[in-house]
This record gives sequence, structure tokens and C-alpha cells, in this order.
Amino acid sequence: MREVVLDTETTGLDVLAGHRIVEIGCVELVNHVPTGRTWQTYLNPRRENEREAFEVHGLTDAFLARQPLFRDRAADLLAFLGDSRIVIHNAEFDLAFLNNELRMEGLEPVSGARVTDSLALARGQYPGQANSLDALMKRFDVDASARARHGALLDAELLAQVYLELMGGRQAGLAFGGGPAASAAPGSGAPREAREARPHAATAEEEARHAAFLDRHVADPIWRRSPR
Repeated sequence: MREVVLDTETTGLDVLAGHRIVEIGCVELVNHVPTGRTWQTYLNPRRENEREAFEVHGLTDAFLARQPLFRDRAADLLAFLGDSRIVIHNAEFDLAFLNNELRMEGLEPVSGARVTDSLALARGQYPGQANSLDALMKRFDVDASARARHGALLDAELLAQVYLELMGGRQAGLAFGGGPAASAAPGSGAPREAREARPHAATAEEEARHAAFLDRHVADPIWRRSPR
């Protein structure tokens, strides 16, 4: 199963006020394990940042003015996403911005049906508690020491770790079914030798020794009584 963890940075908080995406970051997961494949781009929003947004991501208007337009990166982004499920924290926000960019270029928006909202997952598991990405990183002891400012790719990488914890934590080598991992000894990395099942029926001698033990140590065992 392939999933893509996605995060964005924007010029402001309100897509209806004309705010745009300035960075997109994606991390690939296969069977809930990061593959090392990522996708990232900065974008020219063709408008200025709000001060509050700049203080979050630190991307200057001058820097962003030199970046490609969304239309120049849209095909690469959609190719990376493919038909995989998309994991987003507070999906309503990022999806609104992403779909706004897609619609402006006459492209099909991403359906909410293919999106997993990690914020909704966290609220289901920790109702009434703080479930921001920062709070979840602290809860799961995710190392965020490299995060001086928000960045879409870095936040997607951190969210991937949080998401795996929300899904029960990654357990390397755990497999179900008849795949190669299922035939290996845990932690050994080597195939397990096939052996015949051991017999489980007691011999007559073992049954006699067991009866003698009961006679010495157990008074009137219930399993020896005749059914009524």
C-alpha cells in the first residue's frame, strides 16, 4: 500500500482572500514504511506574504519571486501523488489550498475521499487533548531539533513519523501471511528451517505417571468425576 504524506506552506491562512501556496513537500510511504523518496518545490505565489506567514516559514517575497509557478510544477506533483492515498494534518486547510491551485490551472481537484486526516485520527485517539503536530511530536518523542522554522518537506517528514505512531508504530520485520518475512526467524533475517510438527498425544507411560501424581497430590480431582 502506497501513501504520500503532504504538507504545504502558504502566504496566509485564508484561501478565499487570495492566499497561495509557497511550498509543497511530500514523503512516500509503502506499507507504512518511509521509502526515502520525497518531492518538494518552492512556488512563486505572485503576491506578498502576510507577516504572520513569513514568521512561520521564513520564505521572503524576493526569494519566492524567483521560484517556478504552480503550473510549471503541477504535472510533476500529480505524477508523484499518483493514485495513492494522501496523509495530511488538518487536511481541510491544505486540501483547500491545493485544490484552489489545481482549479486555477483547469486541473481536476484532489478528492477528499482519498485523504487521511491525521488530525482527525489524533482527535479520535486523544479526545480533548492538544493534537497539533507540535503536540503530537512531543507526545511521541519525535525529534524536531532540526526544525528552526516550518518547512513543507521537513514537516511532511515529521508528520510521517507521527502518522506511523498514530497507526500503531512501525514494527520492522513484522509480517502476516506467506511472504518472505513470514518464513524468517524474528530478527534473524534468515529463512526458518521447515520441521515436522511435534507429536502432542501422551504415551501410555506418561498417562500412568500423571495418574500416580494425581493420586499422591490431588484429592478427588473434578476431571475424574463421572458426568451426571
